[in-house]
Amino acid sequence: MNREDALKQSQAALDELAEALAQGKSEQLMVYLEFLSRFHQYSFNNCLLIVVQRPDATHVAGFQRWKSLGRHVKKGEKGILILAPIVRRRRAPDADVSLDDETSARVCGFRAAYIFDVAQTEGDALPEFSHVSGDPGHRLKLLQAAVQRRGIELVYEASLGGADGRSEGGKIALRSGMVAAEEFAVMVHEFAHELLHRGERRKETTRQIRELEAEAVAFVVCRSVGLDAKERSNDYIQLYSGDKERLLASLDQIQRTAAEIIEAVSLPVNDESQIAA
Repeated sequence: MNREDALKQSQAALDELAEALAQGKSEQLMVYLEFLSRFHQYSFNNCLLIVVQRPDATHVAGFQRWKSLGRHVKKGEKGILILAPIVRRRRAPDADVSLDDETSARVCGFRAAYIFDVAQTEGDALPEFSHVSGDPGHRLKLLQAAVQRRGIELVYEASLGGADGRSEGGKIALRSGMVAAEEFAVMVHEFAHELLHRGERRKETTRQIRELEAEAVAFVVCRSVGLDAKERSNDYIQLYSGDKERLLASLDQIQRTAAEIIEAVSLPVNDESQIAA
């Protein structure tokens, strides 16, 4: 596929994505966000305790919280120790004893408490973020080769702190074990960050813009190889408050980068010369 054809494909895909963004958050995203809102936000010190004890933890909650979500902790699972505050209420000296709103809360100490990661539980299925579907086939290796030809190191790690991928400037890290379609989409997303946001232009963009551009590139490239990523990309961009207007403002950057990657992953099936071993 030549550059002109790649640009035409990009434009058609971006028109489709713009229409999806105009329709707002999907029902699945709203359910997923509501699910996330039911988890506690832990202090920095407790986050360190969680990471030390269970580095691969994703969603953590107490025994009763999991029970309220229709799941129970598996027999024999060891809890993750955290420090829970002990809160006491103190009434103002001159307050009327009948007025409950004249009390103030203060932390007077901490106690040991135990929480469990979702992997330690079983029961009702939990809401999930939208996924990419399909099979990229040999194009996954073509994409890996394109990344490496750019001088970008590509590594796979068992855990990335809850993320699927990370762009580090000259290096892309991916979580190992993803299905091929997800691996392809995440790699394109991080590759787009490397191409678009690791130079001087980074200073001119916000995180919101960078995530919108990277995910829009991922959607365009996924669509070009037959993967269905519209709902995932729409939801991802919506998470960063992206919309149709911001997408159109970055159109040139997105089209140019997507076209470059589409060309790289569009070799014929029998052309093994540029596929990494």
